[in-house]
This record gives sequence, C-alpha cells and structure tokens, in this order.
Amino acid sequence: MDYQRLIDWTDDHIVHSSGKVIIAFLLVTSVFAVGLGNVSTEAGTEQFASDIPANNALEAINDEFGSSFSEDTGTTQLVQRGDNVLTREELLHMLRAQERLQDKEDLRVSGTSSAASVVAQTLDPSATTVEEQIDAVESATPTQVRQAVRQNADNPAFTGTLSNDFNRKSASASATIGVVTHQVPGAGGGGGAGQSGSSPLTDIQLNSQRIVDTVGGDITVFGSGIVADEFGSVITDSLLIVTPAAVLFIVFFLVVAYRDLLDLLLGSFALLMAIIWTFGFLGLAGIPFSQMMIAVPPLLLAVGIDFGIHAINRYREDRQTGLGIDESMREATDQLLVAFFIVTGTTVIGFLSNLASDLAPIKDFGIVAAVGIIFTFLIFGVFLPAAKVWLDRRAEKYPIPVFSQSPLGAEGSRLGEVLRGGVVVAKYAPLAFLVVALVASAGAGWYAKDVDTSFTQEDFLPPEEVPGYLQNLPEPFAPDDYSVVATLNFLEEKFQTTQGGSVTIYYETPMERDTALEEIYRAGEDPPESFVSENRRADSQSIVTVIQSQAERDPEFRRLVQRNDLNGNGVPDQNLGKIYDYLLDSPAEDQAESYLSDDRRSTRVDYSVSADASQEEITQDGRMVADRFRGGAVATGSTIVFKAISDLIFESALISLGIALGATVIFLIFIYWVLEGLPSLGIVNTVPIAVAVAFVAGTMRFLNIPFNAFTATILSLTIGLGIDYSVHIVHRFIDERREYDLFTALDRTVRGTGGALAGSMLTTAFGIGVLVLALLSVLGQFGVLTALSIVYSFFASLLVLPSALVVWDRFVNDDPDVPMGHPNESTPRDDGAPSGQTVVTDGGRE
Repeated sequence: MDYQRLIDWTDDHIVHSSGKVIIAFLLVTSVFAVGLGNVSTEAGTEQFASDIPANNALEAINDEFGSSFSEDTGTTQLVQRGDNVLTREELLHMLRAQERLQDKEDLRVSGTSSAASVVAQTLDPSATTVEEQIDAVESATPTQVRQAVRQNADNPAFTGTLSNDFNRKSASASATIGVVTHQVPGAGGGGGAGQSGSSPLTDIQLNSQRIVDTVGGDITVFGSGIVADEFGSVITDSLLIVTPAAVLFIVFFLVVAYRDLLDLLLGSFALLMAIIWTFGFLGLAGIPFSQMMIAVPPLLLAVGIDFGIHAINRYREDRQTGLGIDESMREATDQLLVAFFIVTGTTVIGFLSNLASDLAPIKDFGIVAAVGIIFTFLIFGVFLPAAKVWLDRRAEKYPIPVFSQSPLGAEGSRLGEVLRGGVVVAKYAPLAFLVVALVASAGAGWYAKDVDTSFTQEDFLPPEEVPGYLQNLPEPFAPDDYSVVATLNFLEEKFQTTQGGSVTIYYETPMERDTALEEIYRAGEDPPESFVSENRRADSQSIVTVIQSQAERDPEFRRLVQRNDLNGNGVPDQNLGKIYDYLLDSPAEDQAESYLSDDRRSTRVDYSVSADASQEEITQDGRMVADRFRGGAVATGSTIVFKAISDLIFESALISLGIALGATVIFLIFIYWVLEGLPSLGIVNTVPIAVAVAFVAGTMRFLNIPFNAFTATILSLTIGLGIDYSVHIVHRFIDERREYDLFTALDRTVRGTGGALAGSMLTTAFGIGVLVLALLSVLGQFGVLTALSIVYSFFASLLVLPSALVVWDRFVNDDPDVPMGHPNESTPRDDGAPSGQTVVTDGGRE
C-alpha cells in the first residue's frame, strides 16, 4: 500500500497551495457556523431511561391509570417552613398564597389544598372557597386554631401534609406542604422515572414563586418545572464558569509551549475552528446538547493542543537544522500526518466503543466526540501547517515580530534532561522495570474491581450550596441561586418516615378473571425484608385495598363483596365485572381508576419500602414479588429504573473498555504492519495504555468515585486520549532507529517528542481539570479522572515505553548498536508485511 503518495499530495497542497487550503477551511467553517444556531439542549435523567423495561412499565402506568395521571394536569408544591406552621399567622400566609395563585389566570390554577384549608373548614364547615377560608382563620382566636388542629390529628388528609415532628398536644409542626393543581396540556405526560430538562410547568412555577414571595412567610414553590429549569440552567452556568477558566489555563501553557505571538494566535484559532465544526455538526445532525456534551470541548482541546504543539515543535526542529520553510514543513508533515492519523484512529475507536452502550446519551457522546476528533485531525494536520507556512513566508517579507522559535526539549535544555529518566532506566534494567510496572498495574486493576456504580437525579442537579468562590464571581459568570437539592434534602429530612418510597408492580392480565384479585392479595404475603410489612403482610395499595376500604364504608357494596368471596378473606373471587362496575359508580371512582385500567386488562400494585433499604435490595425484592404473579408482571418505580440505569452504566464501562482495548490493539497491529512492516509494534504501543487504564481504575476506587453517567466513559476514553502519547513516541522512535543505534534513537525521540508531549500534557491536564469548577459534582469527577488519565498516560509513555521498546528491539533486531536497515544487521524477526510493502531485511529496505 503506497500511502506515501497521499502524504506527498497533501504536503504539496500544504506548501504550494497554502492560501487555497486556508480559504477552503474557512468556507467549511462558515457552513458549520450555521449549524450552531440549530443546537438544542436536553438535560436531566429522562434521556437515560428510554427503552429500559422498568421505565417503559412506569410510563405505561402513568398513561393508563387514573385522573391523577392526566396529561392535562400538573401540580405545584408549596413547601412552608417555620418554627410552627400551624399558628394563625402562618396558616394565613399559606391561604393567601393559594388565593393569589388562583387569581392569576395565566397560572391556570384549577384547585388548591393544604393543611391550612383543612383547619379553616374545621373552623367554618361552610368555607368552601379560599377567600372564605381566609375569613374563617382571621376571625378565629389562636386558641380556636389550636383546637381545630387537634381535631384533625387523626385525619390522614391533614397529617399527611405535615412534617414528622407534628405535635398533637402543642398543635405544632415545623413544615407543611400545600398543593396547587394546574390545567396545562402535557404537564402530566411522559411520566417515567427520569426528569427531563423541559417542562410546560417551568414558567408557571417560576412565576408562582414570585407571587408567593409577596405574601410573607417562608414558602418555597417546588415541582417538576423548577427541577427542569435547574437541569437546564446548570449546563449554561457550568459552561460560563468552565470555558473561561479552561481558556486561561490553555492560553498560559500555550504561551509557554509556543513562545511566539503568531503561533499562539494560530493555535488558538485552530482550536476555535475545531469547536465550531463539532458543535455545528451537532446542530446540523440534530443531536441535542446534554450535560455529557459539556465534556466534549475540553476533550477536543486536549487532542487539538497536542496536535498543534507537535506540529509546531517538529517544524521548529527541522528549521533549526537549516532547512527552509517549505522543506521543514514537508519534513514535519511527512512524519506527523502518519502519527496524527494513528492517534486519530485509536482515539476514534476509544470514543466509538461507547456505541456498545444501551444508554442513548452515552452513544451520542461517543459519536460527537469521535466526529470532533476527526475534525481536529483535519484542522491541525492540514489547515494549521498550511497557515503556518503562509504566515512564515510573510514574516520573511514584512516586519512581523517573531519571538522564540526553539523547540521544546531541545538538546542541552533542562527539560530535555528531565525527560531522559525513562531512557536511563531502559538502558540498565529494562526487563526488570517492565515487569515491576506490569505487576503494579495488575495490582491496581485488582484493587479497582470493587469500584461502585451510581445513578441518581442529584447527579444532574447543582449542589445544595454553591462554593463561595463561585458565588463571588462577577456577572455573567456568577451562577444562579439554586434550590432543588436543598428542597429535596429538606423534604427527605422532614417528611420521610420508615417508608423510604415504593415499588410498583405493573401487571398485564385480564382483570375480570376470577383469580385476578386473589393473585394480587397472595403476592403480598410473607414480603421480602426491604418491604414495609405488618402481620407478615406487605403494606400496599391496589385495587384490592380500594375494594376493602369501600366495603368498610358502604354496607351494600360490602354485601356484594361477601357474596362473591368464596374463601372469606375479604377478596372477591367471582363476578369481578360487577364489583368493578359498582366501584366505578361510587365515590371511590378516582381511587379505583388509579389502580385499574380503562380496558380492565392491567393493574398496578404499590408496595411501601423501608427508608434504609439499598437500591439493590429494593430492586431484587421488587423483582422477586413480581415473579409471584402469573407472568406479565414488571417491577418498576424510580428506584428500580435508576438501578437498571446504574447496572447499564457499569456494563457499558466494561464492554466499552473491552471493545476499545481490543479494537485499538488490532488497529495498531494492522497500521504498523501496513506502514512499517512491524506489526508487533502495535502490541508494544499498548503497554503504557494498559498501565494508565489500570491506574485510572484504581484511582477511582481510592478517591471513591463511582461509575456514573459521566465516568462510565473514562476507561475507554483513557485509551482514546492516552494512546496519543505512546503513538508519537513509537512512531518517532522508528524514524530515529532507521538512522541511529538503539539508545541514541531513544534519546533523540524522548528529547524531541517528549518536550512536545510535556507541553501537551500540562496544557490538556489543566484545561480539562478545570471541570472541577463545574457546578455538577459528577462533571468535576470526570474532569479529575480525565486529567489523571492524561498524566498517567504521559508518565507511562516516558517511563515504561522506553523499556518496552528496548525489550522489543532485542527480539526484532540482533544488534542494538546498528541502525535498523544497516547492511550488517541481521533479518528482524517480525514479518507479515503485505505484498509490495517495504520491509526490513538483513541488507536494508527492499
């Protein structure tokens, strides 16, 4: 395969048609810039839950059961706090909030309820409107209010809205929740376990908070619209904080790396082009920008900076030998285009391995990152060299200031001496050091086997308290005031009892079948440990409990149930159609519709679970109970859906790692076979990456960072980014080894390429590390791990790879003191080059 013809063709255009190349790239940039305006956003957890069976069941439940799940109805919670929210003054604050919300037509309020309303109607049973309820409380004395509170101490409709510290004797509670119902199309649609980054209730609830703030008292508006708003705003705020910080770090290190104003501006412009191309593609392809996409710009900067520094550094090396502009750039691109292609191939493989995931956002992330890396290769492999040639020609004709043009790590520099550490070790104890490195890596991998997995709604929300150094940032960088996590934590603390949530069984079966209700009843016997139970029966709500409750209140219905209850356990066994007909014509109609579908071919059963039960215990126990039904039953609920996503995240991490590692090895073996006739170099190339991956995984456990929606990609990403460092060293080493003995070639490689790698490592590690400033903690974890993966890959390439190359050279070349291809050199023991490919023989290149 004569790949050199393609490289020569590219070299010719870079050198002789640099102006045309620049114009072509600028035209393409303008096309992608149009796509920037089409970029949409998608936030929250809902995007991860699609196509998961448990979530599909949950959506089916929300579609099929009861008016409370109507797609045209949404609710807002009014969370009231205070020393005692049941005082006359605090009750009036809540009632006035309800009144003012009802009076605003654009809020589309169809009804309100609260503990204050219950107290008011106890004081005046005729007070059916909020205005009348306000009058009833205003005209009552504090003593009368306390008496009304005590009268409702056994009323679930009242106590269910109060915090756990409700005290009957003192008629006090520190918190209560009022509910406002809105008639809004689509407000109750969807309804899976996930929360999305958009909601028809967002504007309503934001406006509601502004109105509630006018009535006094400590009342917080809370609901799906508020959550959706913070899901979306945290992306914007994170980008506003992270992007400038990344730019500052990157510019600082680029100044150190380039030490020339023109090169700095050129490199920075090329980075900007890579971002425009990638996100323009995002808009043109219709892929939404999610929280995971926040990590794409730093990744593109990481690879782009590396390519840019290598291109400029290698060009400078050749200029220092006395070559002119054209000859130097030809020499540089002749070597670097191959290296860039290999790096791009392995990096793309690393990102595309995420297509094996069953989670759509991770797939989208892999696609966009892979496309972005290809764009980066084109921009830094073709555009930047062409622009560099064009600028340098004009610098010779016009008085354009040019500063330092010396390469990083040049011979005699302090950096060059520091970088030689791995060469010194490789010279005296390569095999021993390689064994130690691999054993240490195996130990780190074994230590990492207990890395946890996690997926929660809070992962995608800003923290309860924004750090002070971020709060003090000037506009527009200062983040918004966030309340969702604080409110969620408050609700959990104040309203949680021994019941920590629920598991729902979605059961598709003909519900008029005689044994249908008996199956539901028997499924609750001898419940598993995570289920709340009494007298060895699970605490549950179902069509069975609705029938039993109605039978207690309605003598006629009770007699109907008894006539059709063959075993006397209170559960009818025949004529179930008549039972349902009666129930749906009774005051219990709404309750019945919440547990029985319109076509009577499916039902739901809600089981209460313990607050201290783990996600895994709840999921296992829920599935065990579902198996007690006669097929067609699915355990669901937010806990089970999130556990399913968590399992998929872990599975994705392992599968992506396996695919990335395997495909990378195959690709490198093939590419070195085609390019150099030395396929075994592909295996040597992956040694430092295996070390880096093992240490990244070990670091995750050591720092207690779980696999989550972001970090699930970190291992395959380490391969994709980390291979960059080893590829540059291996490819440069082979070029040098053709002309020099083993250790001279290693020394020249590490001094030349190592300097560029050091600059790239520092720039990208700090550039990506700024993700720790993001408002999302999981994004900060991703930034830390990505920066560490780059650092580990750099040191593994500079310390471990030289020893691996020495060991490899001993097997492939008989004499380390003779260059590869020298007439005195024996035939290398590495063959397999395809027909027509240049191979190394005992007489030289043939």
